[in-house]
Amino acid sequence: MARPSHATTTHPESPDSFDMGRYIDGIAGFLGGTANVIMQLSAPPVGYGVVESTVDSGKVMVHPVKRLRTTLTYLSVAMLGSDEERAAYRDAVDVSHRPVHSSASSPVRYNAFDPDLQLWVAACLYWGATDLYERMHGPMDEATAEIFYQHGARLGTTLQMRADMWPADRATFAAYWVANLAKTSIDPILHDYFDDLIDLRMLPRPVRLTFGRVHRFFVTGLLPQHLRDQMSLSWTERDDRNLHRVLRALGAAEARLPRQVRAFPFNAYLLDMRIRRKLGLRLV
Repeated sequence: MARPSHATTTHPESPDSFDMGRYIDGIAGFLGGTANVIMQLSAPPVGYGVVESTVDSGKVMVHPVKRLRTTLTYLSVAMLGSDEERAAYRDAVDVSHRPVHSSASSPVRYNAFDPDLQLWVAACLYWGATDLYERMHGPMDEATAEIFYQHGARLGTTLQMRADMWPADRATFAAYWVANLAKTSIDPILHDYFDDLIDLRMLPRPVRLTFGRVHRFFVTGLLPQHLRDQMSLSWTERDDRNLHRVLRALGAAEARLPRQVRAFPFNAYLLDMRIRRKLGLRLV
């Protein structure tokens, strides 16, 4: 069945009643994940918070499968979970975040509980989700885009970001995004870390050889130009046309899939979290 037309959809007035599941694209999470992480970590306090972290269980280079699970579970709970589930996952993430703060030798000051840094991460996640959705499926209508934006605040409020910190509307967000994206930068330490992410060096060699080149293509195409430049990544108009064609083709094919298939693996990770809660297992 084709994805319903947004132009003829009746939209609720509250993010609490918004059917976010209709706009969850599992494939978008895989295609855009690394580029989004690079944007987040290009704010140096966020980047060094990850690079210098002493929490080995959360390091993608050490435990890539576990890191994927916890990250996608967070996104699933934030966007699709109940208030109770989001509170439970916030408590679990807080335990992991508690040791993440700068030391006397850190080149920048950071703290994983800093709500301003969490606002930046949430902004990257919202921007990336919107950017990829519209590249794959075309622009949302105004009513859908606005309620989707308001719902996006949960990407920050599921941690310590206060609801009133989320820019009031999309125009205000756009100004925040332009101003803060311009402040991002990549120094040699972050550059090397990002190179490892792009080349999938956390994964077995056969996986790197099979998927490394296409992964680099998508990461490069989905990064803002100034971050491409700082990573010394080449990108041409032909590359951009090819990316556009691939994403629209993927979007058209995905729109014909059943909703539960489109939402995978987010729906699977949400179910996993619910089972873990019921059994009393660690969530993070």
